[in-house]
Amino acid sequence: MATQRIINFLKTRRPESPCLVVDLDIIKENYLGFEKALPQSRVFYAVKANPAPEILRFLASLGSCFDTASIAEIEMVLEAGVTPDRISYGNTIKKERDIARAHVLGITLYAVDCFEEVKKVACAAPSARVFCRVFTDGAGAEWPLSRKFGCMPEVAVDVLRQANKLGLEAYGVSFHVGSQQIDPTAWDRALKDAANVFKNMAREGISLKMINLGGGFPTRYLKDVPTAQVYGMEIFNALSRHFGNRIPETIIEPGRGMVGNAGVIRAEVVLVSRRLDNDKDKDNIRWVYLDIGKFNGLVETIGEAIRYPIVTPHDGDVVGPCVLAGPTCDSADIMYEKIPYELPLSLSVGDELFILGTGAYTTTYASVAFNGFGPLRSYVI
Repeated sequence: MATQRIINFLKTRRPESPCLVVDLDIIKENYLGFEKALPQSRVFYAVKANPAPEILRFLASLGSCFDTASIAEIEMVLEAGVTPDRISYGNTIKKERDIARAHVLGITLYAVDCFEEVKKVACAAPSARVFCRVFTDGAGAEWPLSRKFGCMPEVAVDVLRQANKLGLEAYGVSFHVGSQQIDPTAWDRALKDAANVFKNMAREGISLKMINLGGGFPTRYLKDVPTAQVYGMEIFNALSRHFGNRIPETIIEPGRGMVGNAGVIRAEVVLVSRRLDNDKDKDNIRWVYLDIGKFNGLVETIGEAIRYPIVTPHDGDVVGPCVLAGPTCDSADIMYEKIPYELPLSLSVGDELFILGTGAYTTTYASVAFNGFGPLRSYVI
């Protein structure tokens, strides 16, 4: 949302467009909301969503733990004053030398999803705790994460058994139900699989201790989404259903749900033109080009999966469909074309726009200098 603090900052500072402004007050509300919704779960903020040092230090001061995907992220979190016991190396694809470096830095909790990764962890981080990521189908998510990560539950048993044989602590199971998951019951299906892994390991005398419930908690874009409290209730009910009174330790990894609605991108209209649609017998199509696109912050518009709310100075005027595109010399730099975006017909060159819900997965997705456009500037207030 464009909070009054963000609006005042943009009015007084007038930073060059495009830029992202993130309000820490909203992040605090979100963090406390997760704590209230899932009071028995530890929060591991997914650093990849937005690793701004100000955000990391702020969340650290609130007591958050952190999910990291690389040595660089681990070092950022450590620099924010976080102790290693509050950090998880949650990427299932790691170089052995990076595991060794994390081990030296004191990291003891690692994600795996195959035998080969277990061997690397055993060699580079002996006696570490490992949790195995289980495959989910991502149904109900607007940004599924089901193809590249995770193994089938029966394979997870074999992977954790191997970890135990190699001297690691088979610590638990993880899964991710898909980013921007709008179905609160999605965790039930994954927890059923996790419970089966726990039971099979227990039969072999190996007691797992933890379930990583992953991320997936959504932020509001063009449609309302369930509250954190709704997700918390559904997850607790699913845990009770599959684990009874012996609910294991749980952690959650909110990223988008923690920072998404705390950020606003200020953008500018570069061009409004009409282009002939050669494939359809109708009037020329209106194209609106912004100074930001897929390559400098809005990569999650790939497949038009994430549709950001846009505020214009002409809201209330007559609207019409348009193709929304970015500024680069690349024909892939089109955000919305299959489903045209409705924007005011009075929109013109130089108009300032606010793109809402952009606190997550924008600055770190932006290219360094494609076409000479610099990285997306970021301000945290």
